[in-house]
Amino acid sequence: MTKSNKRELPLDEREALLQTLKARFEKNMHRHEDLEWAKVQAKLEANTEKLWSLNEMERTGGEPDAVGFDNETGEYIFYDCSAESPKGRRSVCFDREALESRKKHKPENSAIDMAADMGIELLTEEQYRALQELDPFDMKTSSWVQTPANIRKLGGAIFCDRRYDTVFMYHNGADSYYGARGFRGSLRV
Repeated sequence: MTKSNKRELPLDEREALLQTLKARFEKNMHRHEDLEWAKVQAKLEANTEKLWSLNEMERTGGEPDAVGFDNETGEYIFYDCSAESPKGRRSVCFDREALESRKKHKPENSAIDMAADMGIELLTEEQYRALQELDPFDMKTSSWVQTPANIRKLGGAIFCDRRYDTVFMYHNGADSYYGARGFRGSLRV
């Protein structure tokens, strides 16, 4: 029996995920006032590989929710909307280069590699700030965000959090990792 490379959930898991996403969508209408669940669901059902990615977001504690619609591409935009940085994605350094540069006490993975494996992208700083307009997030944790090449070239990476009712952007060595730092992802469907 050969294993399929296609990322597809079994029917029962697809249905369970759609139920979870629908319940979250209906509970948090302030995040997507102009969107209709029936249209979102139809798009999800037509993109089973994207459903697999959303399931990975859910499985790792991200609580994904629709946060917008891109009129130019016709895609729905999902972000991780868990109150804190997703538990299943913490204690990771920024990227593969940072992971390989550590000589001792390496984390198990990197944010960039995990996101790629899940079929999602790290939020940009701009997306992170937009997310914070919807609800307060990361009040006790922090999240790696996409880092400009010039900062990464010098060994750094950036992350964000929310403290004192303000969103902060910071820097750290890309090889650092902490139990309270993970990453938030985005997915277009």
